[in-house]
Amino acid sequence: MTGGTPICTPLLPSQPPAGAIRPAEDLSTSQAGMLESVLGHFCEPDYELPGEKEPGLRDLEKFWLTRDCMLRYLRAVKWASAQEAIQRLEGTLKWRREFEIYETTADDIEPESVTGKMIIYGYDTARRPALYLLPSRQNTKEAQHQIQFTVWMLERTLDLTGPGVETLSLMINFADRAKSPSFSTARAVLNILQTHYPERLGHALILNVPFLLNAFFKLITPLVDPHTRVKMKFNPRAVKDGLFDAEQLLSESGWGGAVDFRWDHAKYWPALLKLCAETRERYMERWRKLGAKVGASEWDIKFEPLVAPSDETVSVKVVEQPAPVAETEQVDIAVPGPGMTEIAGPAAMEGAADTLTVPLAVAGAVPKVAGQA
Repeated sequence: MTGGTPICTPLLPSQPPAGAIRPAEDLSTSQAGMLESVLGHFCEPDYELPGEKEPGLRDLEKFWLTRDCMLRYLRAVKWASAQEAIQRLEGTLKWRREFEIYETTADDIEPESVTGKMIIYGYDTARRPALYLLPSRQNTKEAQHQIQFTVWMLERTLDLTGPGVETLSLMINFADRAKSPSFSTARAVLNILQTHYPERLGHALILNVPFLLNAFFKLITPLVDPHTRVKMKFNPRAVKDGLFDAEQLLSESGWGGAVDFRWDHAKYWPALLKLCAETRERYMERWRKLGAKVGASEWDIKFEPLVAPSDETVSVKVVEQPAPVAETEQVDIAVPGPGMTEIAGPAAMEGAADTLTVPLAVAGAVPKVAGQA
């Protein structure tokens, strides 16, 4: 924190307060029926993923295909039908294979990480993990590698969501002459996020939006669904507005927190890898004890005491915060122009969109046609 030794490593997932209970699903009779239909489809003993040479589901795919995941996709299609959600889920299962989500290693993407252009650190007051994006630290030119790194960091951020938490907090800082990505790169990333990561954005806090990026914003806005506008906050007072506790928020570049974080790749990178791997393995072990089946509850998988990793390079701070309100809104991104503090309606969207790191992780969301997430 301020005044002491600078912090260079991430934090353990935040646990709910003592006595917390499983969040209620609050489904109508029709919605509960759709959920059971989706569950039944994927739980068939002879289920096969259509069109695949290896149609059987792997353990990591079954682990991903939780009850909560199915609910996210049902909300993404606006509860139109169980079949629409099934098609979306199967599309994402195929995409995760094609994109090699489970095969990509830290060594594969480490060159993208060395400047600290994306940092996972801390949790907001709803216990969402925070992913910081710093476009000014862009260090590569190959768009495909940048996209791969963005998806990898998004996966690691989601590794650190605790019990009762499904979304992340996106922190974008355009200071220090940050540049926007190419339109094609932005569109490609936005499509991935809206199609394959529905309902994953809690909110996006954005600082120092340059005036010159307005043109880029206008180009990207038509690709974005309007439902996310209320989640965007520009030049926020994160601590005063109750979005973060100061001890969980970086102090640099105007964020207003109390954490003196200093980027040190040699310390941060191995600590992040260790934290995510150990946390993920704890959850996997819990899932195995629950039967290693499709449709497990993420609450059941995650709700157990977490201990600090044995390596002292990982800072340990478990913050107990009130459990978040169940998030049932669609989630996708539209970033308005500078000088605005919050987006409320279509009229506010003139000059909106995102930038390298906005498209790179800003969209947890929904396609712009029926079936949005």
